[in-house]
Amino acid sequence: MSKPVWTLPAELRAELDKRWQRGQILTESLAPSGLFPLRIPLKSPSPAQLAADFTAVQVWVEPWLAVDAKHFAVEWRDINHRLSGRNRLPAAVVFDKPDNVAAYLKKAKELAVFGQLAASLVDDFAALRPWLLKYPLRALEHADEWQKLLAVAGWVVEHPRPGIYLRQISLPGIDSKFIESRKKLLGEWLDLLLPAVAIDTAQTGVAGFEARYGFLAKPATIRFRLLDSRLRIAGLSDLTVTAGEFATLNLQVKRVFVTENDINGLAFLPFADSMVIFGRGYGFDALAQAEWLKDKEIHYWGDIDTHGFAILSQFRQYFQQTHSLLMDQATLLAHRASWVAETTPSRADLSGLTFEESALYDALRDNRFGQNLRLEQEYVGFDRLQSRLEGLRREPT
Repeated sequence: MSKPVWTLPAELRAELDKRWQRGQILTESLAPSGLFPLRIPLKSPSPAQLAADFTAVQVWVEPWLAVDAKHFAVEWRDINHRLSGRNRLPAAVVFDKPDNVAAYLKKAKELAVFGQLAASLVDDFAALRPWLLKYPLRALEHADEWQKLLAVAGWVVEHPRPGIYLRQISLPGIDSKFIESRKKLLGEWLDLLLPAVAIDTAQTGVAGFEARYGFLAKPATIRFRLLDSRLRIAGLSDLTVTAGEFATLNLQVKRVFVTENDINGLAFLPFADSMVIFGRGYGFDALAQAEWLKDKEIHYWGDIDTHGFAILSQFRQYFQQTHSLLMDQATLLAHRASWVAETTPSRADLSGLTFEESALYDALRDNRFGQNLRLEQEYVGFDRLQSRLEGLRREPT
């Protein structure tokens, strides 16, 4: 016979703690929805269970008789049984208001602080009240810095789309690091506080914070090496420039190599009329600004894994003429000793691959060579790169 499951006082606390963690108690303290008085029914013995194991029922009732009920009321019900007579069993507990629940959970201080946060959302900040009700626990997490957050939000409201760097905001006791590390929360607030014309909704997420609200952002940069000494710029061969500057260069190169590994970029061999660009994974928006790349012969070198081919496929959305470099089955099979596991392989269908690339991508995705297999480009033998480049040198230009 299984042990009966009847509610104990400790389980009551656990149930109320779940409601607190959902923010329900805090929200009800500001915007009552009819939840209070909060009545929580208890799982209690049936008449049959009372008759079958009267001792077990007595053991269960004892802690309810001794419970400290100053924050709630216990409802009792009477059960009459022909053998044990009239018995009173706890049936439910009732909390009159949120303050009682908070006190019972020893969170009266948090409830009071929450009330203070709500009281601060008046006048220009009244629009933040829906946010507070939706995210009460997040609000408490930021209670110590609440006034600083309001100060930043208020400054932006007074200076919509200011066209300056975050570093240039001058507020007492607030530096740019404070703002940078709280972009997500500030963004949620500013969406509620600012007029629609002050928000560029095409820009999203933390990375798009500056552009969304009209601040200047740190420009994307592109690093490249000129592989032909005749093409050096003021004697320099390894340069990093902003994406905007790169777009205006219009370098007189015929071939462009793109590699995702910095050391490969540094070690890339001299090559006439050519350059190598240091890639940055899926982020190609910066390169896409350089229209002069669209008529260059481009060779992309990435990892041989599902994400490597996904990046190649995306790259071709910008530069359709791109060839893959050392991303073939022969290279993969020649480096078995360097195979490792890809932690989160892609399962997407890719439209930007050649027939041979698609076949290898499908083999990797379907685990035909091994489970979640990958070959990182830095483990490809350098002699193989030299051989492939020699082949390119012999091709007619």
